[in-house]
Amino acid sequence: MPWRLAGLTTRGRYLLAAGLATALCAVLVDERDLLRVAAFAILLPLLASSVVALRQAKLRADRDLVPSRITVGGDCQVHLTLHGTGRLGGRLLLEDVVPPALGSRYRAVMARLPRSGAVKLSYPLRPVQRTVHSVGPLIVRITDPLGLAEYRPTLAGHNRLIVIPAVVSLSGLPAGGELGNGEAAGGRVGIGPGQDAVVVRSYRQGDDLRKVHWRTSARRDELMVRVEEWPERGGATVLLDHRNAAHRGSGPTSSLEYAVSLAASAYAHLRQHGQQVRLVTADGLVLAGAADRTDHTIDTALDALAALRATDQRDLASGPAMAGRQDVVAVLGALGPVAVEQLLAHRPRGRRSHAVLLDVAAWGAADNGSAIPDTADPAPAARLLAAAGWSVAVARPEQTPSAVWDRLCSSSRSKLQVPR
Repeated sequence: MPWRLAGLTTRGRYLLAAGLATALCAVLVDERDLLRVAAFAILLPLLASSVVALRQAKLRADRDLVPSRITVGGDCQVHLTLHGTGRLGGRLLLEDVVPPALGSRYRAVMARLPRSGAVKLSYPLRPVQRTVHSVGPLIVRITDPLGLAEYRPTLAGHNRLIVIPAVVSLSGLPAGGELGNGEAAGGRVGIGPGQDAVVVRSYRQGDDLRKVHWRTSARRDELMVRVEEWPERGGATVLLDHRNAAHRGSGPTSSLEYAVSLAASAYAHLRQHGQQVRLVTADGLVLAGAADRTDHTIDTALDALAALRATDQRDLASGPAMAGRQDVVAVLGALGPVAVEQLLAHRPRGRRSHAVLLDVAAWGAADNGSAIPDTADPAPAARLLAAAGWSVAVARPEQTPSAVWDRLCSSSRSKLQVPR
């Protein structure tokens, strides 16, 4: 009996209370007709609750997200399949809980379910921000025609929707990136317009004279030979600054989302060029390419970035991860003098280091027009890093990641000064 009372609506409870009160009065005045009316008023809500409870036991549903992993701004379809057994009359109200970032809750009203088979429903989702969303649960509201009883069982649990950052196509590599960390004295020179570049080094006793690159030899006034096998790549480290204090703006147009997209694009671009790449955050966490030789794919790194949240840590703790012989490509937010010192302490002069500094003041001004601290100005940090031998490019919200990457490559070539 208690579980039946739990399913009664306010109307059903009032009718049940009225029936009990009427029955008491009928007994006191010894009025049998009034007692019959009271019995009907008592049994009706209890019967309605029993019927509705029986209907909920005959319902089940499935949810499928297609695809369950998409890029920011992509389209996803949610497919709901509702199954029923036996005869199910009355109205059903379906409600699928959707995170606010994906839109409002999905609701559908069904007059009745077929006795056999299934009913299929679908609705679209278009996420605009990188994250891991939880879609669900799917709740159905079952009522009787008189509105005396109502149950809200959960038919389906939660499904994950992984929204990865946008990866843009980049072209070119920072100067020296083609060679990894090879220490051979030589360089990379072009052999003609539209032709591939070659790697050369100084002549060593026993080298085949047919491999001498005469044009470079004439320029350098020493014999230079072509390298048949490129030196082993030392790889690269992509550093992502995800400190909350280093970024401005909110939502999908914030400087943090721009930095994540650029770091993801750089990681994928370097991996596609055959380099061993590590993806490291400002707090020293290695998202991909750890030293345990785990085979991290590009998709693995993108999934890790999808779940990444800004940290409240104010210092850059990624120094040990950058202390190796790998090239470094850092995507940085606002940098103060202390943060610049932390970067330089682990990157001795002469190591190939590249930095994209976000002009976060531009994102902050566009967001709320509030005053921006002096540390948001990228110019002082850019001068310090450039003086230490870093190649630097400054990014603004109106510039595409590919354009910023091109400027970074140009800056690195001017630092390397390869003879021509």
